[in-house]
Amino acid sequence: MDIALFGNLFGGLGLFLIGMRLMTTGLKQAAGKSLKKILGEWTKSPGRGLFSGFLITALVQSSSAVTVAVIGFVNAGLITLSQSIGVIYGSNIGTTVTGWIVAAVGFSVNLKAFALPVIALGALLRLSGQTSRRAFFGDAFAGFGLFLMGISTLQMAFKGIESSIDLSSVATMGTLSIPIFIGIGLMLTLLMQSSSAAMALVLTATVSGLMDLNQGAAAVIGTNIGTTSTAALSVIGATINAKKVATGHIIFNIITALAALIMLPVLIKSILFCMDLLHLTHEPAVVLALFHTAFNFMGVLILWPFTGKLVSFIEKRFASLGDERGRPKYLDNNVIGTPTLALDALNLEMERIGQLTRRIVRKGLNSNFSYGALPADKEAQDSLIEAARSFCARLQSRPLTEQQGQQVATALRVLQYFRTAGALCASLETKGIKPALELLGPDSDMVTVFQNSCIGVLNVAENPCSEEFCKIDNMIHDMLSAYHDLKAKLLSAGGTGNIPVPEMVEQLELFSKIRRIARQAAKGAVYLAAMRPESGICCPTNTVKFAWNRHW
Repeated sequence: MDIALFGNLFGGLGLFLIGMRLMTTGLKQAAGKSLKKILGEWTKSPGRGLFSGFLITALVQSSSAVTVAVIGFVNAGLITLSQSIGVIYGSNIGTTVTGWIVAAVGFSVNLKAFALPVIALGALLRLSGQTSRRAFFGDAFAGFGLFLMGISTLQMAFKGIESSIDLSSVATMGTLSIPIFIGIGLMLTLLMQSSSAAMALVLTATVSGLMDLNQGAAAVIGTNIGTTSTAALSVIGATINAKKVATGHIIFNIITALAALIMLPVLIKSILFCMDLLHLTHEPAVVLALFHTAFNFMGVLILWPFTGKLVSFIEKRFASLGDERGRPKYLDNNVIGTPTLALDALNLEMERIGQLTRRIVRKGLNSNFSYGALPADKEAQDSLIEAARSFCARLQSRPLTEQQGQQVATALRVLQYFRTAGALCASLETKGIKPALELLGPDSDMVTVFQNSCIGVLNVAENPCSEEFCKIDNMIHDMLSAYHDLKAKLLSAGGTGNIPVPEMVEQLELFSKIRRIARQAAKGAVYLAAMRPESGICCPTNTVKFAWNRHW
């Protein structure tokens, strides 16, 4: 093989992979909330889940994108693991569409004549709409054009190397040759981390005469097994729900591949027989595309009656691996590539951090910040906040809309509020300062009024979709009024000598920190609610006038 052929082979593969990536990323970004809406509304039953998984994978041309979306929805509790398995079934059928595109377009038209105008259209859309969805559609068109250019280049490369590579010796090995070609398909998918790219390579090699039909079919089975590597690698260090979805994906693909291997001769002969009945030529790319689709359908038919048992097996497998308190439950690197889903996951994790923060504050107020588990709670809070900040940093490196960028900025602000509240609680725990009720005498009930008002604000902040949340501004105003009354009383008592000045200063520091703790926790809850203006069911956050800004 000379250098030119070597360059054509790897250059074509590079064009194909870049095209697939551009096309998938562009379509995912253009779909945005539509992807979320389809999966959210069309997965109420396994049958609808199967259809939505097929449809979205066929449109987006990436089963990985659909798997990531499913992980996000399972994490959010919007769909069950059982419903997600239905989507995975459909996604595996949808990924066979790539083979049909290659078979239908890749070998029947002048690819370069078709690809270049498509790339030009994509560039025009990208340049004319940098900040709109049109730019993402432009990426998708440009990616499709590069996809076709890659196939054309691979065709030329395989025609050049067909005479220099002889696989006939492998074919004479009989049934032993099948595992070899399965291994070839598996390795191609592992190396390229794309079953679609591996499938296109196998189809092109078969059409070029480098493989016969049985060898090509075995390689197709290998690509189906190889795609599980993407799922397996993506869940290293991921959430438990991500691991559950990936496990379902891996089990389906392995069982489907085993069934296809057992039925390989029967399936190939049946496809050829049907094509003869319809007077169709035995075009290798069409035969392999039919084979790929047929055995994925067969896998669904085999596993469909056992979906419930499969879900039970997966649930039991991960039953003992529950998330630790300081470990993120919703943040997953898999959803970073889809900002809409990533922001949903971030919202959920921050709600969890907010609940932990308010629990620390409430328990602190009830125990004068001396309860035994406070250090462990604070450590869990710090760990979650750090994970959320890192998630925000990775999300900022992605292409975001202006609104999404503002949501990330708000998230960082909220995390700072929660961190400050936690740090102040830890500070009071370290100093061990307690309310000196005896110093206030008959006015000691002012401390109770102030602390109860703080707890009331925290309780309302727990549910931003309640009617009371719309009145949180007034509640904060009352809390600050109670604080200022208590502060005035302490200053007066200190000035008249009824309370020693050192004790007065100590008590003022204590109640000032408690005021700041409650205020920071409440601000975090309000700004967190503001991150989801489209929810429509919560109190409009612009009606909250932030009383704390008027009462520093």
